[in-house]
Amino acid sequence: MSDDRKSAAGMSLILAPPSSPVHVVADAAPTQAWLHEFLCSTSAGAVIMPGMMLAEIYLTAGLVILALMTFLWPVSLKTRNAGIVDVFWGTGFVITAWIYFGHTPEGSPARKWLLALLVTIWGLRLSAHIFRRNAGKAEDFRYRKWREEAGRQWWWRSYFTVFLLQGLLMWIISVPLLAAQQAAEPTHLTWLDYAAAAVWMVGFLFEAVGDWQLLRFKKNPANKGKVLQAGLWRYTRHPNYFGDAVQWWGYYGFALSAGAWWTIFSPLLMTFLLRRVSGV
Repeated sequence: MSDDRKSAAGMSLILAPPSSPVHVVADAAPTQAWLHEFLCSTSAGAVIMPGMMLAEIYLTAGLVILALMTFLWPVSLKTRNAGIVDVFWGTGFVITAWIYFGHTPEGSPARKWLLALLVTIWGLRLSAHIFRRNAGKAEDFRYRKWREEAGRQWWWRSYFTVFLLQGLLMWIISVPLLAAQQAAEPTHLTWLDYAAAAVWMVGFLFEAVGDWQLLRFKKNPANKGKVLQAGLWRYTRHPNYFGDAVQWWGYYGFALSAGAWWTIFSPLLMTFLLRRVSGV
């Protein structure tokens, strides 16, 4: 190519219209840098970037729950007892709460610590209670019935109808735990946080004491076939389920303090499951 043609080609690059491929390629890097700066510094970024981060954190928790349920599934097949999923119901929320804790450095430390500790106390106590209650006993009648109905297909059906279903419910219900921990404002505990902790305490006492009273009642052979109508069981048919639901309204209180009022679907769903579907 002659020098004149080289010069002409060079000028065509310089004078190329803004919509030409030359300018698109040349402007790609500056555009990406500008977009990043825009998202970091504008009100749009205040919504978009935290939302993207929350989605990643929520997805991480979902994958961990999936891994946990996938691990428990073959264990249940080997032991012929799907009740192991109930044992890990509370523990799964504990794991999820601490995943959210570790991935939300911008959240209010006081609220994060308080909420994570309350979930841990609730979840570990519940898992320990169910483990103790089920130890040495036959599979829960609900799972036994499903096993008989499914027949030879139970080995794969149980993965979807028991383990993945409970994992999905756990993932959905855990949303307030993330919403409450990711909020940087308010930086201090508010009256809503203290009220939420008080509600949680009432629920915890109802659940823990109710479970203990029922366990002691059933241990007495003289009570076989009878219905417990003493203690907390005098006031409500299922004080343990009532207490469980109340605690989740307490967790919602922390999310409400953080401005996440929309997570109300979580305690509503938990209350519905405990009242209409199945308590544990």
